[in-house]
Parts: sequence; structure tokens; C-alpha cells
Amino acid sequence: MTAAILTGLIFALSLWLIFTEKINRTIAAIAGAVLIVGLGKGLGFYSETKALASVDFNTIGLLLGMMLLVALLEPSGVFQYLAVWAGRVSRGRPVWLLFLLGTITAALSMVLNNVTTVVLIAPVTILICEILGITPLPYLVTEALLSNVGGVATLVGDPPNILIASAAGYSFNDFLIRALPVVIVVWFSSLILLRFLFRKELAIQPANVKVLLQLKPSETITDRSVARRVLVILGTAVLLFFFHRALNFSPAFISLAAAAAALVWVRPDFDEALRRVDWGLLIFFTSLFVMVGGLEAAGVLGFIVRSVAVASALPPVLFGILFIWVVAALSAVVDNVPITIALIPVIQGLGASGMNTGPLWWALVFGAGFGGNGTIIGSSATIVIANFSRKTHTPITAKLWNRRGLPVMLTACGVTSLMYILLFPLFVR
Repeated sequence: MTAAILTGLIFALSLWLIFTEKINRTIAAIAGAVLIVGLGKGLGFYSETKALASVDFNTIGLLLGMMLLVALLEPSGVFQYLAVWAGRVSRGRPVWLLFLLGTITAALSMVLNNVTTVVLIAPVTILICEILGITPLPYLVTEALLSNVGGVATLVGDPPNILIASAAGYSFNDFLIRALPVVIVVWFSSLILLRFLFRKELAIQPANVKVLLQLKPSETITDRSVARRVLVILGTAVLLFFFHRALNFSPAFISLAAAAAALVWVRPDFDEALRRVDWGLLIFFTSLFVMVGGLEAAGVLGFIVRSVAVASALPPVLFGILFIWVVAALSAVVDNVPITIALIPVIQGLGASGMNTGPLWWALVFGAGFGGNGTIIGSSATIVIANFSRKTHTPITAKLWNRRGLPVMLTACGVTSLMYILLFPLFVR
């Protein structure tokens, strides 16, 4: 009992530090992991060997491989090309620009880490808005929201999806069949709502459309050879994701193999490529795995499983919808990654007790993915966008996000609940 209480307190303190951002989230996670392992060794319920075994290397490998691919593609100017192309196609019309930039961000987030997507798209968005003489606020908020929405659609689009797929054994196609239809409806409803929420800003007509039309997307490509090679390999990797079960390859292996092929073909400055990898995120994930492993070893997760099992007496559809909203609420106030890592063993425990956990896995996917849009600190993408907005005349504040981002999150969860009822037979399988 002492081990469970102390381990739970350390984990709760780590989450509080991550939520409040009093110190860097990776530092908070490392400190929590070290304390839990030290406590486990002292009380005899956890060890370095068990901690190492608790790390999901399928998740870490998949993330590392995709990060390396993006690190090679980023300097080539491909992402800037897409943003400038959207600006020209929209011909400076605010509503069309919102639609195109939001859609590009959502689509890219289906195959790339959503944080990487907004990091590359946001600066160009601000530049386009400065050229047009309009506020970038609607476009930055839309990109943050739709990057999280788009990431839910595929196995590789969002870190929680990678975690869930690894734990539940889901394939790339499982997400396309079950998550993509929900995402399409949520994406469309979110765009309609954002069009309404930003109706005043979008009613202001740009003054310098001619300057925008003079920009040439092709001039943003700095290295066509690298762009072509990495895009070919990335496309091949995505294609292989469709058949990874038939090929008996894990998504992590495909991701790392694609990264290796790209490195050999492009032969970049390797040190520079490594500097572009988000090592902090990988260490953050690893530390969270170690902490949750300690929670399981101390018996904390067993207690949570028994508590949740009481609510499982509800009808399965109602229980799943309740789970979506609870996870979404938690993900809105704490980064959705630690929430997902903490809840995975809880669902596995319910499965061990005989429950069909298929619907719960998908409820976790939707709750974690869409819940991150609830607050300005609910996901890494929203935090990044908020930081970019500080360079403009209209910075995104927590108060503003509550008026624009929170309604989108609530709408997304409401739409998802309806889709969950309609598609429930798919989730049971």
C-alpha cells in the first residue's frame, strides 16, 4: 500500500509539473522516472530491468524514423512551397485561404508529426498574412486545431495513435477504416465552425493581393534533388504501412528502414540531421513509459482497473462515449501523451478481465486526439502555435483560445459521439 501511494504521488507531481510548465516537461518526466525507479528498488517492487522492459520501443522506433525523414525533407522547402501555393490559389480571399491552409495542415498531419507540421507551416502563414495586411490569428488557430484533428486519422499521424496501435495491435488500415471517417466529418464541421467564429476577421479584405500573386511557389524549393528523393521514400513508406501485416513488418521497422534508405540516398550532413530530431520528445516518451511501468508494478493501475470496471456495467456504447469525454477533458488540461500512456494499461487490464476493449481503444484515440484542442496547453501543436503568435500583433492568449478553440473541441467531441454510435459495430471488431 505504501508503494502504491508514494508512486502515485510522484506520478501526480510529475503531471502537475508538466501541466503548469514550471519546468521543462522532459525534465519533469526524467525526474519522475528516476524517483519511481529509486523508490521501486528501495521497496523491492521495481528495478532498472523492469523499467527498461516497460519502454515501448515500437513507438520510439516509429517516431525516430519519421523524425529523421522530416529532418531531411524540412530544409528542401517543400512545406513552404505548399503554403505559398495555398496563398496563390486562394488569390488572397480570406475564407479560401483559411480553408486551404487548414486542409493542407490536416492532410500533412496524417503522415507527419503534427508539431513538425505547424512548425513549418506557421512561419509562412504569418509571412503571407503580413504581405496581405491581414491578421494571421484565424489561420494560426485553424492550423493548430486541424493539425490535431488530422493527426487522429492515421496510425502515424499523432503520438497517442502510435502508442495505442502498438498496445492494441492495430494496423495502419485499421485507422483508415475506423478513424478516418470520423476525422473527415470532424474536419468539415470544425472548418464550418471556425468560419463562423472568425467571421469578423475574415470579412476584412486584403490590401496587397497583387504582391502575393507575384510569389512563385517553385522558388521556395531550395533543393529539388533532396525533396524528390525523400518524397519518393516517404511515399513508399506510407504505401508499405498499408501492407505491414501481410509483410510481417512492424510500422517501426518500416519507418526506420525508410529513414535509413533516405540517409544513404541523400547522404546529408548527419550531425545537422540529428540536430533536427526532437530528442526531447523521445526522452519524454521513454520517461513516461518508465513511470507508468512503476505504477503498474506498485499496484496503482490494478486499483484503477477495478474502479473503472464498476462503470463498465453501463451499456457499451454509453461507456465508450463517457470514456471519450473523460479522456478529452483530461487531455485538455494535461498533455494527451501522458494521459494515453497512463490509460493504456488500464484498458489492457479491463481486457484481461474479459471485457471487449475494442470500443475503448477507439474512444481513447478520439478523446486524446480531439481533447488536446480544449485549452492552449492541451497539445504540443497548440503550444507551438501560441509561441509563434507572440511575434504578431495579435498573440493567442488562453482567454482567446477558450472562446475559439474550446468550442471546436466540444463540437468535435459531440460529432464524434454521434459517429461513435453509428460506427459502433466497427469498433467492436
